[in-house]
Amino acid sequence: MIHQLIFAYPRPGMTEEEFHRYWVEEHAVRYASKIPQVKQYSVDTRVTVPGEQSDPLWSGVAEIWLENEEEQLASLQTPEFLNGARLDEPRWAAFWRSLVLDTDAHVVIPGDEQRADRPGTKQFILVKRKEGMPLEEFRQYSRDAHASLVAKIPGLRRYYQNFTRDGAYGVGEAVLDCAYQLWFDDAEELRRATATEEYRRAMADLHTFTEPRYVHTLAVRENWIIGPQAG
Repeated sequence: MIHQLIFAYPRPGMTEEEFHRYWVEEHAVRYASKIPQVKQYSVDTRVTVPGEQSDPLWSGVAEIWLENEEEQLASLQTPEFLNGARLDEPRWAAFWRSLVLDTDAHVVIPGDEQRADRPGTKQFILVKRKEGMPLEEFRQYSRDAHASLVAKIPGLRRYYQNFTRDGAYGVGEAVLDCAYQLWFDDAEELRRATATEEYRRAMADLHTFTEPRYVHTLAVRENWIIGPQAG
């Protein structure tokens, strides 16, 4: 399963609130969700958490699940994409600031299914491995040593490591190597978590095997369009 992450920012003249509303209530419902190959679809809208940038690189993330590369290619050739979702994007998104990552999800903490009906609040941490570090060494360290530190953060409910798929390295380097996702009950729980010694220790470790200048964080609220929490 391909877990695609699309990071987006409002077009000039549109407020972040307007951007969120249009993405969730118009674009997602009228266009993107109509693409037949999309298995699950969530729009994550930015929430304010102390310590994060007031003007971040992105204001939200689309999460799209596709069965495989063939289905992904087919989705880009459908009328629903070509005449719908793609044509609608310039109305609300600054396409030149968009970032697309095709990833494979490694589940560290699967989460509690009893909480499936609650809106998810989570933090994305985007990283690029330290220069000169082999890709597989980076992935192995992430899955083992680093994951064990993150798992100790108080209030953490679910934890995924979304590694950029191998195809992105076919003709060079991928822009980023991984998008970590850390779920909490709500924005207040996330805020409290970031103030703990366990969180600081995990972030300090992160900087030992990634390039600090390419570490980006983004706190979001999940809005399910197609999936277990839709509607």
